[in-house]
Amino acid sequence: MTAHPALDHDWLGACRAAAEGLRAVLREHPTSTERVIETGETGEGGDKTLVIDAEAEERVFDALQHVHDNGARFTVVSEERGTVDFGSPDLLVVVDPIDGSLNAKRGLPHHALSVAVATGTTMADVVFGFVYDLGPGEEWRATLGGGAYLNDRLIDNPPPERRTPDGRLELIAVESADPRWLAKASDDLVAATRRIRAMGSIAVSMCQVAATRVDAMASLARTRAVDAAAAQLIVRESGGHVAFLGAPGGPLGAPLDLEPHHPVVAARTAESLAALEQLPAVF
Repeated sequence: MTAHPALDHDWLGACRAAAEGLRAVLREHPTSTERVIETGETGEGGDKTLVIDAEAEERVFDALQHVHDNGARFTVVSEERGTVDFGSPDLLVVVDPIDGSLNAKRGLPHHALSVAVATGTTMADVVFGFVYDLGPGEEWRATLGGGAYLNDRLIDNPPPERRTPDGRLELIAVESADPRWLAKASDDLVAATRRIRAMGSIAVSMCQVAATRVDAMASLARTRAVDAAAAQLIVRESGGHVAFLGAPGGPLGAPLDLEPHHPVVAARTAESLAALEQLPAVF
């Protein structure tokens, strides 16, 4: 597959620079006492903005400004600032500076920078995805048709999914893990899996599917593009499968905007994906 011209720009360099900036922000605010401080504003994604969110986004925009200065023209869709024009609506850069900000605030390990570059307005149009898990320091990335990588190593032969003797998946990651939603889905989860994990970051949970650290992932509520756009490409380029439930135009038809639209499921096989698509979800 011929690389899209959008990939001529150094998105990976920008993402790595942003990740280093985020590491610096968290080093400057090392305790949960410091990380819970709010700016008093509400981000365009609807959540209250923490000081660390605002500072993290500033580092990301600094890195994107450098790409723009070197000739790229695009529009950013960002968790905190919303839609920001960098010269063209034809290329979208979908950003969550800290997916899993509650984890970051509380000092829990999984919280990630998520950046996706898309040539259109849906998940199917994403051509580059980058997720940096700031807890373990893991870099996940993918380009459309170019494979998925973990810490610069191609994920070319991930282990197969694991099943228990009774046919259930061994381990599923669950996000949007509100106890009420878990209760609603409990019977279906019992039928689908032996164990669940709730990591607190949609981007991180989906990436685990790419390496078969978990056999599948399911969100029990609607997701936002800023959380899932990059990771869904990483899963697909690793040979896995992704569906946004109820999306118009098919499983990858979810729009790249700031609204929560569709629950997302991911799995190593089409068979497992189809089973997860039957989970009850909060729409």
